[in-house]
Amino acid sequence: MHRQRDFLLSVTLAAIATTPALAQDVAPTVRRASGTQDAASLPDLSGIWGHLSLPGFDPPLSGPGPVTNRSRRNGVSDLFQFVGDYTNPILKPQAAEVVRKHGEISLSGVPYPTPSNHCWPNGVPYIFWNTGMQMLQQPHQITILYTNDHEVRRVRMNQPHPAQVTPSWYGDSVGHYEGDTLVIDTVAFNVGPFSMVDMYGTPFTQALHVVERYRLVDFEAANEAEKRGQNENIRMQRSDSGLARDPDDKGKGLQLQFTIEDEGVFTMPWSATITYRRPLGEWREMVCAENPHGYFPGKKAAIPTADKPDF
Repeated sequence: MHRQRDFLLSVTLAAIATTPALAQDVAPTVRRASGTQDAASLPDLSGIWGHLSLPGFDPPLSGPGPVTNRSRRNGVSDLFQFVGDYTNPILKPQAAEVVRKHGEISLSGVPYPTPSNHCWPNGVPYIFWNTGMQMLQQPHQITILYTNDHEVRRVRMNQPHPAQVTPSWYGDSVGHYEGDTLVIDTVAFNVGPFSMVDMYGTPFTQALHVVERYRLVDFEAANEAEKRGQNENIRMQRSDSGLARDPDDKGKGLQLQFTIEDEGVFTMPWSATITYRRPLGEWREMVCAENPHGYFPGKKAAIPTADKPDF
């Protein structure tokens, strides 16, 4: 518990460390896509959110959607066997072949390597599989924490992408508000040995472009969104991270709608959604590298190591 508290405290302090002057008042307005918006009118998206469902993304109401699971159990996506639908028209032939091969491995009864089971940075949008997310809002920056393996994203607010962007594991993220919606635009991702956009092994290139839109929705709308996704994602009562559904929660949900573009992999842009609710339970410390044999019995995961010190 002390390690958990110290970790969250250190991340929070790191998030505010770049504030120009902590003793000064925050500017009363923030700039958005056009004009300015009063800070008091911004949506409060802060705090811990959970989407207790696995394994993939919810399809959009209409239009091209994500790769889904061909392996079904009782009519819904199989939580223990990931066989991506390589016939999805969003996939170019080479990408479809990658997804098909991952599915064959899963059908053979063994797991295939992913960034999460090899303790590598998950990247975006793969990282959305995390059942827990915590958002810290500041005028100059949004910090997003994920339950598994201490992964942290930082979003610069009201700034453009640099003319020359250095690729990184989570990409270069910039954000702004459009009324009641937080919009995050991310480009310049590293492509590593286990890089993929989803649990089905769908690849990506450095041309990947992700746009996220977060907004609060009322209780009824959140319930309807979760029901629509039940054919693809199994709803859990509790997650490995310790978060659980709150049966008494009648508050607003947080809906994430994101759009993916990558001309090297996809034939067209596609979209998906995730609906978060306020969960019960503790924010536990989960360290992937402390269990390197957990996913591959008898074989150690390819945990990333540094060949030289950072400093």
